[in-house]
Amino acid sequence: MVDKIAEVMKRVRESTPLVQCITNYVTVNDVANILICFGASPAMVEVRGEVEEFAAAISALYINLGTLTGEQKEAAIAAARRATELGKPVVLDPVACGAISRKMDVIDRLLECSRIAVIKGNTGEIKSLAGYSGKMRGMDSVDEGEDLPEACRTLAERLNTVVVATGKTDVVTDGRRTCLVDNGTPLFGAITGSGCMAGALVAAAAAVESDLFAASTAAMAAMGVAGEMAAELAGPTTPGTFRVRLFDAVYALTGEEVAKRCRIRLV
Repeated sequence: MVDKIAEVMKRVRESTPLVQCITNYVTVNDVANILICFGASPAMVEVRGEVEEFAAAISALYINLGTLTGEQKEAAIAAARRATELGKPVVLDPVACGAISRKMDVIDRLLECSRIAVIKGNTGEIKSLAGYSGKMRGMDSVDEGEDLPEACRTLAERLNTVVVATGKTDVVTDGRRTCLVDNGTPLFGAITGSGCMAGALVAAAAAVESDLFAASTAAMAAMGVAGEMAAELAGPTTPGTFRVRLFDAVYALTGEEVAKRCRIRLV
């Protein structure tokens, strides 16, 4: 797995995959910048009349339901349908699905019309989707992660997809294989957008690696290692500096560095 992580990161840098993002306006700039730093090319195309034509050009699609407008909803459904027809991976971030019932209606429509390659959410969101009790405060998870690997496997098996749950320890599973990624920093919780950025990196990795379990693990390990490196430079009480350092760390990150520093457990 360690060698695979380095290989995925190298392929992202070499191929510069075009990742279309239909994402929330709170973090749209951070998502675009983290993709550039990772070696991908972001495209924030979310107009209903453009997404189906644009699907032919993309390498992957990232859909984030954070601040979902009516236009975004229709664009996301059309984009996901067309991306699936063209064999492009679709990564879904079901933000606040456990707190807002409208989000579940949109998720159901996406699952009906498209093939979701990866679902990436926080602990509370994933547990809610899996039918477990997930604790949410608005869009943030306050769940301690009890039974999280089991919930992730249940959801992955039910939807035949890869599931990524972010938390103190990230969980990645395709229902058969499960790993825990222990890299990260508490400063992720002190800024907006760390989860959105992680989801975008998953989409970039999925664009170059057909083994979506390996791709998702590589992206989460890269995000976690970059966060640790940024925190070391920024210090524990400077979230604003950490945010800037995070972009720098992802930009300078190599597959070899991630392979050396990653802490991954297969369970």
